[in-house]
Amino acid sequence: MTSVDNSSAWLSGYIPDLPTPFNEAGELDLTAFARLCERQIQAGVSAIVAGETTGEASTLTPAEHDAIIRTAVETAHGRVHVIAGAGSNSTSQAIETTRRAELAGADAVLSVVPYYNKPMQAGIAAHFRAIADSTALPVILHDIPARTIRELSDGTLAKLAQSRQFIGLRDGTGDLARPIRLRSMVPLEFRLLSGDDATAMAFFTSGGDGCISIVSNIAPGLCQAVFSSCRQGQLQSARYLQNRLAPLMVSLCKESPAALKYALCLLSFMSPTTRLPIVELSDCAKAEVASAIAEIGDEDLACPSESWRGAGFHKDVAATS
Repeated sequence: MTSVDNSSAWLSGYIPDLPTPFNEAGELDLTAFARLCERQIQAGVSAIVAGETTGEASTLTPAEHDAIIRTAVETAHGRVHVIAGAGSNSTSQAIETTRRAELAGADAVLSVVPYYNKPMQAGIAAHFRAIADSTALPVILHDIPARTIRELSDGTLAKLAQSRQFIGLRDGTGDLARPIRLRSMVPLEFRLLSGDDATAMAFFTSGGDGCISIVSNIAPGLCQAVFSSCRQGQLQSARYLQNRLAPLMVSLCKESPAALKYALCLLSFMSPTTRLPIVELSDCAKAEVASAIAEIGDEDLACPSESWRGAGFHKDVAATS
């Protein structure tokens, strides 16, 4: 766990939803995962998310999920917070995953609205309260109706947020008016985070505190610059930077996490291997991802501490384009 304070102040800016690397045999590649964690830490993030949507959590065994969280915790070594994905449509399973994440050293859990079951709002609230009662960890709520069918209503969220154990929301609704509505309904310290890269900048300017992001896995420094520009009121600069990221956002969101894994493969960080039912990209989709990366340029893909192997990068992209 981190050695910093346990308030919600750290929950801001771009926070990467990390993919889970597999080797060619389909097994966890914890060495590659540790590299991904370290890259984000060097970019200055406040936290990393492990074992959640982008991490193909539904395909991981409990032991594999534990290993991913432990690797993130060991790599972070108290420098940033580790948020563990711990959601399920089964309350008892979500509680078990949450407890295992706590034992593995996570600093917080990210828990999604129960999917497939289509519970009523009272059931959703009871689900999250049962999870909170099972752990000492802070809980970040994840609302993404496109995947869960049921939404986390503003009223239910406002009631849950009165408990200090619920510290934030990952909002995947795409409703850009929501931060404005919610700010007066939740405590000041409750953090509102976008779950959608394409609309993150608009979310920030509407009162949002950050973004749990896919594209930050590729260009963490550029993403942090977008957020900093917004916070400083430099909206023209933020829009310029956001527009530079736009082709990459489009290509990654079409087939996530396969597109993200392929992009990181081009940058020599990991294998593009996925687990069924996710399959690797078509040749056409691969070319689109490669083109989007080439448009950004390697200088904006690097973290401040990285020394880029520029020739190798351009060779990989050129071979795919």
